[in-house]
Amino acid sequence: MGEANVVKIGVFGGGRGMAMVQFCTVYEQAQLVAICDKDEEVLFKVRRYLKKNGLEDKVTLYKSFDDFIKHDMDAVVLANYAHQHAPFAIRCLDAGLHVLSDISPVQCMSEAVELVEAVERSGKVYAFGENCCYFPGVMQMRENYRKGKYGQVLYAEGEYVHDCASIWHKITYGEREHWRNKMYATFYCTHSIGPIIHVTGEKPVSVVGYELPLSQRLLDLGYLKGTAGIEMITTASGAVIRSLHGDLHKYGLWFSLYGTEGAVETDRKGDTYKVVNEWFDEKLTTTHATHFIEDAEKMIKMHGGADFYEMHYFIQKILGNDDDGQLIDVYEALDMFLPGLLAYKSVFEGNKPIEVPDFRDKSVRERYRNDRWCVDPEVAGDQVVPSYSKGNPEIDDSVYERVAEMWREECERIRREEE
Repeated sequence: MGEANVVKIGVFGGGRGMAMVQFCTVYEQAQLVAICDKDEEVLFKVRRYLKKNGLEDKVTLYKSFDDFIKHDMDAVVLANYAHQHAPFAIRCLDAGLHVLSDISPVQCMSEAVELVEAVERSGKVYAFGENCCYFPGVMQMRENYRKGKYGQVLYAEGEYVHDCASIWHKITYGEREHWRNKMYATFYCTHSIGPIIHVTGEKPVSVVGYELPLSQRLLDLGYLKGTAGIEMITTASGAVIRSLHGDLHKYGLWFSLYGTEGAVETDRKGDTYKVVNEWFDEKLTTTHATHFIEDAEKMIKMHGGADFYEMHYFIQKILGNDDDGQLIDVYEALDMFLPGLLAYKSVFEGNKPIEVPDFRDKSVRERYRNDRWCVDPEVAGDQVVPSYSKGNPEIDDSVYERVAEMWREECERIRREEE
């Protein structure tokens, strides 16, 4: 640990990681000391931000993770590519560093076993950055649910619909092998599943998965996957959760819960981050959940201030302070992600229910230690499957060249504006 009650932070991934960089510049108990990214365009933006905030001489920049991990720091934020978090998390934990992992925690069952065991043997803090759990509306739902206001959950729904077509060049750069081009329909599931799990504390025990058909407008940008994914999850208490996520024609973030004593949802039409609608005996009440966000929204504007809370609880856990159970540990992270992975297996098996294991139980892990089934050939080897269950569509190189040109034009525009 650095100075008393100050945690020295390194950020791996300067694109998504800029929210965490911003946090460290305004939070008194966090000291930003290092940033690592392989992309020079990303580092250009990082240098610009550091210079603007008078930090260019206080933060070391790296292009090599091997050099970055040797830096004098206490904790690492993993904001690198979503399918590569587990191996870097394990390296950091084994090096004695606390870890905050962005989405997703792993990409196959064997990585899940390895990650859990790395956390357990390290004794370090592992936190999962599912920021949708920290929107004020969701936090209000959690506070009320834990007080028993809605009774026991019977049925819940989570939706994260995000049409990324207009920004695809900014987040894939025209790279054919970019993880976003190759992820399967049920991969990016934690934004829709995670808040329901975090609100209720339910444990998933089985899942049925569905994959929506391909969309030509997405194929024209280089997507290989189905348009969206759906998970139907049964929990240990018998409750059912429906999860929907993907690239449909709108933006929507919405959560709903029906309990034995009442019902609650975040608002669809107003401020989905803050508004909570509740029903008791068919009477509607509406609450604006503002007390969670006053400082956070001022400090970090990205994601409505939710990125503040994932970092805040991570830092406080490292410092040994009470987090009211808000930090998402490795076991809860897998409760949020494994239903999506196993839902894709369900698709291949005719939408039949698939068991979701609980890796808190050490006796369960051995069955999955060599299960590398996923869409990444470098990890899966002979267990690799296509990103679309009916077989990957053929996409011409010219599609990726066109997206890459859009990205180059975007970079040139940004540089001109800065001059």
